[in-house]
Amino acid sequence: MQLKDILIHLDDSPRSAVRLGVAIGLATQHGAHLTGLYVVDLPPPDMFYGFPSAFLDLRRAEDVVERMRAAAMESAEHVEAAFTDRLRREGVEGEWRLVEGVAGDVVALHGRYADLIVLGQADMRGARKGQAVDLPASALMGCGRPLLMVPFAGAFPVVGRDVLVGWNATAEAARALNDALPVLAQSRKVTVLSINPRRGIRGDGDVPAADIALHLARHGIRAEAAHTVATDIAEGDALLSYAADIGADLLVTGMYGHSRMRETVFGGVTRSLLSEMTVPVFMAH
Repeated sequence: MQLKDILIHLDDSPRSAVRLGVAIGLATQHGAHLTGLYVVDLPPPDMFYGFPSAFLDLRRAEDVVERMRAAAMESAEHVEAAFTDRLRREGVEGEWRLVEGVAGDVVALHGRYADLIVLGQADMRGARKGQAVDLPASALMGCGRPLLMVPFAGAFPVVGRDVLVGWNATAEAARALNDALPVLAQSRKVTVLSINPRRGIRGDGDVPAADIALHLARHGIRAEAAHTVATDIAEGDALLSYAADIGADLLVTGMYGHSRMRETVFGGVTRSLLSEMTVPVFMAH
């Protein structure tokens, strides 16, 4: 079990190099092909119609968008140079793609031809140009592939050596676990955690997380089953706290939500992880 195609979304933010390092580490470990994707996401000229007089003229608005395109293309050249140089130095096979369109839609489309998509967590303190705040959510809802989201703060030289799996016996958790098997197979330590488990066949089992740990063992993956009760903090916070306690460098979890009229609605655990993650998070929906 190995990852053979990894797609990474790159932009002109300082964090782009950090997630590139994470993706290259995985590509090296799995012998995977790495595709760097840069999306030029420009507003349509009519977006400026409500602005003061300088933008009321369509031709002027089109000129503004064209200047934005030129600036984005110049930034993309620098990112491409850094990407190709890093691949050459690390001896990783890969390719570069530059696409204009809506970032979430483009990433989802190209991601369908990959085993894993690497994205950066949205910096809610203020998105830079080229960063789409809802990119992780919109990409995951539309791609049918798992995402590895890298936090907007911190360094992650090793990812996937000590893994925490959040387990609650739902379809989303089962999908995430199955998609993560290639990563788990390469891990040194895997811990499967049930939070506030429901016992019995319709819940997490009489011994919470033990059944799914046995399933992993049949794949040759040694996993420790654990459970905890968290009544005073949210489950997402409990997952991140447990990950910190055991020194996990990767969290695997299902993503809970649905798409309705292009509006993505998520449960509390997913919202918490998307905004508060402190380690890379492997998510599937």
